[in-house]
Amino acid sequence: MKASKDTVLAIIPAFREERFVGQVVRQVLQYVQAVLVVDDGSPDNTANEAEAAGATVIRHSTNLGKGAALKTGLDYAVSTEAPFFLFLDGDGQHDPSEIPAFIDAINRTNTDLVVGNRMRNLQSMPLIRRWTNQFMSWQIGRICKISIPDSQCGFRLARKELLPVLMAPSNRFEFESESIILAARQGFRLGFVPIRTIYTDQHSKIRPLRDTVRYLRLIRKYRNTRGLLK
Repeated sequence: MKASKDTVLAIIPAFREERFVGQVVRQVLQYVQAVLVVDDGSPDNTANEAEAAGATVIRHSTNLGKGAALKTGLDYAVSTEAPFFLFLDGDGQHDPSEIPAFIDAINRTNTDLVVGNRMRNLQSMPLIRRWTNQFMSWQIGRICKISIPDSQCGFRLARKELLPVLMAPSNRFEFESESIILAARQGFRLGFVPIRTIYTDQHSKIRPLRDTVRYLRLIRKYRNTRGLLK
């Protein structure tokens, strides 16, 4: 089946995104059949803003992590029988007008997972984040034995056949990198499309020390093992 506006469900994890999520939802709805926002325990009006903009909203009572929010979205996606899942952030850092590029790429290359590649647009990326992304992508690529230009980008389009892989990774920010490792090791085909990233004035939810430790543990976990799904 080909990806198209009528076959794609967008899943947006959100935490404290009341300023941005409504606009993101309205823009995304121009390119997909429906939008699901998983409010990961936000103490603000994130859920209300998303719902008012036209999204279906599922709420976590407490903050469980980005990966957990995505898995909640995937649980819901099963009931919709949507053949394609689009993932993007709710903070405005991903440009919804680039969604057609993902749809075109997955159709043209017959890949299973298309990931946004921000590494061709480095001018606006903070230097420390650029270095971290490049280092982690290099490490993930070594584990997968293929070139991975951007392992951490949350803007991606996947076929429903990846569902078992997508339900397996960590519940936190490592989700993106770990899902790439598992997809590659399960023989799924990966593709990348160049995108731009819009840096807003919102405070980053990444905690450098804590999240670096988590990523290093992830690398160690898969470096010397096959890391296959049980």
